[in-house]
Amino acid sequence: MSAAVVFDQITKTYPTGLFGRGEGVPALRGVSLSILAGSVFGLLGPNRAGKTTLIKLLLTLATPTSGTVTRLGSPAGDRRTLARVGYVHENHAFPHYLSPAEVLHFYGGLSGVPSAALPGKVDSLLARVGLSDRAGDRISRFSKGMVQRLGLAQALINDPDLLVLDEPTEGLDLVGRQLLRQVVRDLKAAGKTVLLVSHVLPEVEALCDAVAVVVGGRVAHSGPLPDLLRDPAGGAGRTLEAALGPLYQQEVAE
Repeated sequence: MSAAVVFDQITKTYPTGLFGRGEGVPALRGVSLSILAGSVFGLLGPNRAGKTTLIKLLLTLATPTSGTVTRLGSPAGDRRTLARVGYVHENHAFPHYLSPAEVLHFYGGLSGVPSAALPGKVDSLLARVGLSDRAGDRISRFSKGMVQRLGLAQALINDPDLLVLDEPTEGLDLVGRQLLRQVVRDLKAAGKTVLLVSHVLPEVEALCDAVAVVVGGRVAHSGPLPDLLRDPAGGAGRTLEAALGPLYQQEVAE
């Protein structure tokens, strides 16, 4: 099976000091990861571990200090593949004066969706995320959970081959979380790739085939989820929280 995403020996140092002449702050230190096409991959780690920097590099919002990033078979610098990527951020900034339908039409146009196909796709996605009855309302009237549902619809407007979910359950109620799980499962069944960044461990356990744990800018673990959950003492297994505890402690030790 081919890889949808490859990070190869990635380092990233953010400049500091006047005109960036300081020593700099290292965010990533030789990170190598491979995400198989058609899988659901979890990216885990404590705050300030480097997860957001990896996402920025994947989406070409930043460039690595060294190393290479490959996205959907092409170098990340090849922006043509961005049209095949969807992204859900934990804090959306949609213009409050627009309606959900207007937002989806706008982003669909940006993503290159044919104008003739847009009305049908917009209606279908609003129904899929449970916002059909609010299609013409202003976003200013929406709760955070409703905005998050709209963000999911926006990320799906271009039928992405790679969907990046950055804390996607923030603000979602139980029904919204169930909806998100079903969307992820549907995408996997269709052969799409999903990268999930989350601190909500039950979601990771329920959805992910494999995970990587980043601690202090380095990969502390990468592999199939069952391998991480296997009890090293030979017991029946352990929870994800129990498995992550010793790995997260590496940051404290450093």
